[in-house]
Amino acid sequence: MPQQAQPQTTVAPTATTAASGAATATGGETHGHDTRTHQAQPRSRPGIALAVILSAQLMLMIDATVMNVALPRIATGLHFTSSSLAWVLDSYTLTFGGLLLLGGRLGDLVGRRRLFTLGIALFTLASLAGGLATSASWLLITRVLQGVGAAAAGPSAIALLNSTFTDPKARVRALSLFAGMSSAGFSLGLILGGMLTEALDWRWVMFINVPFGAVATLLAPRYLKQPPRHETQLDVFGAIAATAGIGSLVYGLIHAASNGWGNTATVAPITAGVVLLAGFLLLQLRAEHPLLPLHLFKDRNRAAAYANYLLGPAAGMGTFFFLTQYLQDVLHYSPVRTGFAFLPMAALVFTMSRLVPRLLPRFGPKPMAVLGTVLMLSGLIGFTQVGQHSSYFADLLAPMLLMGLGMGLAFSPLMVVIMATVRPEDAGAAGGTMQTLQQTGVTLGLAVLVTIAGSASRAHPATAITSGTTAAMATAAVISVLTVLVSLTFKPTRTN
Repeated sequence: MPQQAQPQTTVAPTATTAASGAATATGGETHGHDTRTHQAQPRSRPGIALAVILSAQLMLMIDATVMNVALPRIATGLHFTSSSLAWVLDSYTLTFGGLLLLGGRLGDLVGRRRLFTLGIALFTLASLAGGLATSASWLLITRVLQGVGAAAAGPSAIALLNSTFTDPKARVRALSLFAGMSSAGFSLGLILGGMLTEALDWRWVMFINVPFGAVATLLAPRYLKQPPRHETQLDVFGAIAATAGIGSLVYGLIHAASNGWGNTATVAPITAGVVLLAGFLLLQLRAEHPLLPLHLFKDRNRAAAYANYLLGPAAGMGTFFFLTQYLQDVLHYSPVRTGFAFLPMAALVFTMSRLVPRLLPRFGPKPMAVLGTVLMLSGLIGFTQVGQHSSYFADLLAPMLLMGLGMGLAFSPLMVVIMATVRPEDAGAAGGTMQTLQQTGVTLGLAVLVTIAGSASRAHPATAITSGTTAAMATAAVISVLTVLVSLTFKPTRTN
């Protein structure tokens, strides 16, 4: 690792003249040190602002799973192989997760409202292009662009939420709704994907983003307040190391799913990924303005919340990939029936997220996290029992209910724990770190589960899908055990 100072892009503070001005309605930004006269503030409509932010976040989260139900038809229409099909999901979550830290820092450089608006606009245009795809490579490129747009909008969305709701109780409610939208979005994506694929075509799982994204792009400059900007620097080498490290790890793991572990094409990228991520952490220790401020992990509860934001999605979200294929290919469900099979889980996740503002001040994060992760672990163990002749009501419904309750209890409070006490100047980095860990968990978790499932499928070709599914569920249960252990480290205090 070189010892000289790393190249960085610096933005100098803007000259000051009077009290800090407001951003223009057309997207002008408020600077932390800028006191020039600007046009009027955006209209003070917290309800509309919250609706814009939640709608955008729901759209970004839905897109992580909305493709799941459509995968069999996408594979047929665009000629994906069974092993390359995972890239339809991973190309989005990998880009989203890999660039989130950079997106959090860029918000300080160009302004959070402007970056949020640009990110949603790019995401919307990429969705339109993806729906028009005529080849596998075309679709994957648009999924990458969607990830870039999501990485730009995601961290800024949380900072904008913090600037809109300054009252502590109102902020906890808003953050809980945001967390609920994030968690429920994964399940709702499966329902929406099934309905659109069955009623119209798989392309509509991309087209559906266009009207919602267009509305959010138009309303954001009018109703979202711009948080103060802070002087910062962009750690170019850190951004490259983080993104390349995660991408290399995922590539190696997915390659192992189809080609095994005994070749250089599998081992080399995994080794490179580990080295790059280690180098990234070293860079963060030395950087004056790090993409990942390590001091955020000094608080015990925040560190535990971050850990479970990585482990929880790794254990839980990858299960959707396998269960949707199991329901369609083994139980012969239609896409729409497959989507609605996840409705009880989605409803429970969202319901529990609405209860978090009442439960968290009363009980604190520890009992909620412990109970939630134990319920989630129980659901995953239940999924390991599925077989060739299982039925939904007898074998799948109970584990889904346990998963819904567990995910709602265990993970909805985490965003409140992370963001409730963070300094305003760290809000973007804290939110970016949280979403980075979440998306990295989804991406790496899916890659690991695909690898394990691929080995099990090759060992039992007659029951490949069922064997792969149960092996993946067992692996997810092992990861879930770690979430339980992390939950036990929360301080037994209450959040006011």
